[in-house]
Parts: sequence; C-alpha cells; structure tokens
Amino acid sequence: MDAFYASVEQRDNPALRGRPVIVGAPPTQRGVVATASYEARKFGVRSAMPSVTAGRLCPAGLFVRPRMDVYRAESRAIMTLVRQLAGEQIQQVSVDEAYVDVSAACQADLPDATLTVDCPWPVS
Repeated sequence: MDAFYASVEQRDNPALRGRPVIVGAPPTQRGVVATASYEARKFGVRSAMPSVTAGRLCPAGLFVRPRMDVYRAESRAIMTLVRQLAGEQIQQVSVDEAYVDVSAACQADLPDATLTVDCPWPVS
C-alpha cells in the first residue's frame, strides 16, 4: 500500500487532498518522514528522509503527525479483505506491506476473471 499513511490522511481530511502531505515530525523538530503523498514526492520527498530536508525540498508541504492507531485499524480492514480473496496465502510484513501468493488463481481455468468484493468504505 504505497503512500499508505498519507493516503489515509488525505481520505480523512478532504483539505489535504491533492496537496503535498508529509507524515512525520515537522521540519522544526528532529525526526524523519514516515511517508509522503505523491504530490510531495514530486519534490523529492521520500520515506526515512530527515524532516528538515523534506521541508527544504517541499516548503509548501503539510506535515502531519502519524496516527498509528488509525493506520493499524485501516490495515486490519484491508488485510481482512485480502485474506478473503487469498485465503492464508498471505504474509503480512508490516502495517502497509504484505506478500500474497496468487499463483493458484493465475493457473486456474477461470471463465470470468471479474472479482467482486464488498468494500466497507467508499471507493472512488
């Protein structure tokens, strides 16, 4: 789930949508970037970069403190959906990353590859 924390922040706060969001410590404090939205990445902002560097690269960046409880809850919801599709052929390695073995589905003789999932949140 690329730019996961920033995407959750943009979803939860419409004022952040389309803006350069940087999740992490503000540039006035010692810390690093946890993630950056695609809008901030255009300026060269990357995960694990010192916040002061991110602030220099993207002066209009909106720094947001991480809300790990929110990210964990969203991750659980997403991983539940993935498990419904992949069974136990999933290895979650972090809040926003997992490996899924879909080789059986790719090798199956499926007449219709369309997949329908009931999603608990709005999808645009």
